[in-house]
Amino acid sequence: MTAEVIAIPRAALHEQATQRLRQMLVEGRIAPGAKLNERELAHELQVSRTPLREAIKMLAAEGLVELVPNRGAIAVALSEADVLNTFEVMAGLEGLSGELAAQRITDAELAEIRAMQFEMMGAYTRADLSNYYRINSMIHTAINAAAKNPVLTSTYNQVNARLQALRFRSNQNGDKWKRAMKEHEKMVDALSARDGATLRALLQQHLYNKRDAVIAQLRHAAAQPAKQAAQ
Repeated sequence: MTAEVIAIPRAALHEQATQRLRQMLVEGRIAPGAKLNERELAHELQVSRTPLREAIKMLAAEGLVELVPNRGAIAVALSEADVLNTFEVMAGLEGLSGELAAQRITDAELAEIRAMQFEMMGAYTRADLSNYYRINSMIHTAINAAAKNPVLTSTYNQVNARLQALRFRSNQNGDKWKRAMKEHEKMVDALSARDGATLRALLQQHLYNKRDAVIAQLRHAAAQPAKQAAQ
């Protein structure tokens, strides 16, 4: 007997390629400002050029990739001003999401967020940053969904896409990661108490702490060439 070969639908290939390429960009395996090499990526992701190009277009719409005439696709590199402006808007969106979620969340939604928090703690304990970030993102998305405002969710997703890679890298310092974990514990407590004002303040401060960590990283990276030139 011969095993039946089941073809993967083109849409599924496109979605898989998008998910895996997004993870590579978020986790810094493709550096900000680097050109996306279609031949190498097609080989690594084991897809043809067609679904890969569809994935690149999708990530360009999300703000993770920039399509540059005569250069192709480039991993987005945000300037310090871009980072400050985007985090400022994101903090407002996170705060509003939390305040509305505290008023509107169901018991089932709250239980799901508590379960994700427990799972995220496990990833933190194992120092598994990739899974920690994945679950962390799911928690923030779930809080936003619990606000039950589709206009807010659409805007939130659009702005958040630009910050995914920076939010991931903001936890690579051990002390900052520990602080972020404690902040999440307080958020879930405030959500459980349906305390919208406290949750808004916690989410906004959480974003400002990430902003400060990212700005420090950008300034440190910018100072390295000058420091090396002076040696």
